[in-house]
Amino acid sequence: MSIVHSDGLGQFQQYNATPPHASRVATKWLQEHSSEFRHFHWPPKSPEMNIIEDIRDVLLHAVEKRSPPPRTPMDLLTALQDSWCEKPPGCLQTLVETIPIA
Repeated sequence: MSIVHSDGLGQFQQYNATPPHASRVATKWLQEHSSEFRHFHWPPKSPEMNIIEDIRDVLLHAVEKRSPPPRTPMDLLTALQDSWCEKPPGCLQTLVETIPIA
């Protein structure tokens, strides 16, 4: 964390939902290194607040509608980039506004 966030502003987010995050090894490491970063505790079964899957779905649907469909990895990359650029400016804001607030 100190290498990536040398300014000391790094934050570790822990889901507390799956066993690897709560394993003894991970818990011990977090305790030993807790002074190096802030630890943001994520309540179990809390609403999803990361919109990356929503963005993926938006792009996936846009690429699926393209004709002809992408046939090579380069075609797919181009289709994804074009689809992203074709999204209206408020698309991300709309996704953010749909995040449930507890």
